[in-house]
Amino acid sequence: RSEVNPNSKHLKVSDLRLSDAGIYTCEYGSHTVSISLHVFKLMISFDGLFLPNEVPELTLMQNSSHLLPDLNITLFNSDNNRVRPKHLQKIEQTYILKLKQLEAMDSGTWTFHVHSDSPLINQNISFDVKVLGFQNPDLERKYVTVDRTAILSWHLNFQKIKWKEGFTGQLNWKQQESATAHELLEFNVTARGKQHETKKCSHFQFQIPKSKPESTIAVKLPKVHFNHSGQYQCQLVYNRRQVQSTIELVVMKVSANPVGPLPRGAEVTLICQVSSPLPSNTHLCWERVNGTHTDIKKSKQHEAKVEVNVSAAGLWNCHLIEGNDRKISLNYTVEEAPVWISYVVTGATIGGSVLAFGLACLCIISGISWQRRRQRAKRMVRARQYLLENKTCQCQQ
Repeated sequence: RSEVNPNSKHLKVSDLRLSDAGIYTCEYGSHTVSISLHVFKLMISFDGLFLPNEVPELTLMQNSSHLLPDLNITLFNSDNNRVRPKHLQKIEQTYILKLKQLEAMDSGTWTFHVHSDSPLINQNISFDVKVLGFQNPDLERKYVTVDRTAILSWHLNFQKIKWKEGFTGQLNWKQQESATAHELLEFNVTARGKQHETKKCSHFQFQIPKSKPESTIAVKLPKVHFNHSGQYQCQLVYNRRQVQSTIELVVMKVSANPVGPLPRGAEVTLICQVSSPLPSNTHLCWERVNGTHTDIKKSKQHEAKVEVNVSAAGLWNCHLIEGNDRKISLNYTVEEAPVWISYVVTGATIGGSVLAFGLACLCIISGISWQRRRQRAKRMVRARQYLLENKTCQCQQ
């Protein structure tokens, strides 16, 4: 592992090891020059290949022919910002540092700075940290209205960090937290970065987009239904370790009860609802177009539905508002029924009332008649008993 340059007489030692530490002496005639070699060895858990939320452990060892000094250690991340370890332990001349949980954005070249006053040491040790993961947040909400097209996508960073290892993954969907998960597709990425997806679920109506950005896992819902809502979880597996990112799809719809044109003098209830309870900073709001401040109805905290009673024709909008931002809106037009329909409804109401009154009278008359027949029958029974008791017979005519 060593060689001497015949021209410069430089000694080159390759693949340094801790055991290479010591004093090297060069003798040339009557001249002697000695150099003390101090060797550091830095070891990184998982060989520097991490998944998000994993905790790196750095181990620094040193060896020298002299008494080993106490070291001051400073760590800088890829943005050249100082990183304070969560835990620093010294065992003899070995330093063990445990850092915070990593994120995908922590990928890059980090620097380990080692300092000592005696002997004087100012050494920078660079090492690569690669965090394979999603550029999406851990939990993302996407709002969509029924019958619209929705594309859910997860952006991986394996091309950006030049990940040279193969890994696999899958996309699962479940409508509720406690529901059974259904596998929609599986994917794999080769060591050369080639990506391949396979559709696994046939009864769920979705597509794999033909054109999408590189390093992206995506599904397309051509026409969103209310029951398409739920949690879509993309799971990445590398070396029997896994990480996931979830998109929660919230679907909104509007309806009316009763359905149809609004007769004069009648009332209709407009219903706006979403597929799951909303966060505390999000609410639903009915608003009449060109209406006043009184024509506004908001949902209460965490409610998934809001209703408003309407007695006049007009256009109403339901908004889903997160903070001060309108995410999605749906409108519903309340149409006024033609006059003849109102007359028909009024006539039917009056006719129904008259018919009900007639039926009531008929029931009363029938009841009285039935009561009279019953009394007459009772009198005939009593007369028959009286004749039998007095042994009176009647001759047939």
